[in-house]
Amino acid sequence: MPQPQGHQPVLQREVLALLAPVTNGRYLDATFGGGGHTRAILEAAPDTLVFAFDRDPAAAARAEKLARDFPGRLHFANENFDTLAEQSEQKSTDFPARDSDTGRTARAPLLKIENLQAALFDLGLSSFQLDETARGFSFRADAPADMRMDPRAGAPASAWLETAPEADIARALRDYGEEKNWRRLTRAILDARGAGALARTATLAALISDAIPARERRASKIHPATRAFQGIRIALNDELASLSRALPAAFARLASGGVLCVISFHSLEDRIVKQYFRRLCGQPADSADSTPQQFRPKHAEPLTRKPITPTDAELAANPRSRSAKLRAIKKL
Repeated sequence: MPQPQGHQPVLQREVLALLAPVTNGRYLDATFGGGGHTRAILEAAPDTLVFAFDRDPAAAARAEKLARDFPGRLHFANENFDTLAEQSEQKSTDFPARDSDTGRTARAPLLKIENLQAALFDLGLSSFQLDETARGFSFRADAPADMRMDPRAGAPASAWLETAPEADIARALRDYGEEKNWRRLTRAILDARGAGALARTATLAALISDAIPARERRASKIHPATRAFQGIRIALNDELASLSRALPAAFARLASGGVLCVISFHSLEDRIVKQYFRRLCGQPADSADSTPQQFRPKHAEPLTRKPITPTDAELAANPRSRSAKLRAIKKL
């Protein structure tokens, strides 16, 4: 069984260079995870203030520990980052302050998430989620097929696969997993309902692998279940729609000159980020965007003409960073 790698913040040096923390600056870490990026921001300049989100309940304990190291400077919400957009306009900038004695989230007073110097999104799974077998994100070890980023909400992947409409499963495999054998896999999942094969990661991965033609399994450089597991996880956690809702909400809370950074790990996330950033910078979103230039308002300027990717040294130290892409813009 592979050994856990532990939490290593991806592209941390490059992120800090873009965020450029300043004394008394206000920052948003929309994906707290292990807190590596947040700690780096808090350490980089005196009296920086970080607002952090993470829907994973396991992240709350890590945030409490970090908050004790930086009293009054870390404010953590155990919620999905798209709550920035879901709340009403009146309440959208309200953030629960932390009790200075216990470090726990308090109902009052409320702090305002506004005039931020920078905001960071580090998308995908954290090392903690991947390494905790019971969470069911990986097929490397047998576990209940859960895959929820917030186990307190919704149904696990096993239940979703047993009951979701065929069209939803097909969309997850075809659009989110970019699995070319999506028809075969969809049929295999539907045929396996009620037999127990969808309940655990090992049997689910075996089911998917068996549904892929043998010649493709032999030729593939990745496990045959990789794309399917990704698609199921993205669908289950509504990851792409959450990102599309949260990016504009975060950008709206930046001060003039504020920086928005996003680290993505697969093409679907990166496409959303790239197109949104291009629109903000007054550029065509893609090759099909024929909007006349005079109707392209410019609200930002790009800080990364091409995405920043890990160095060879980082790849050697942290192989999980291999697909990371960092993009950033500055608000005008």
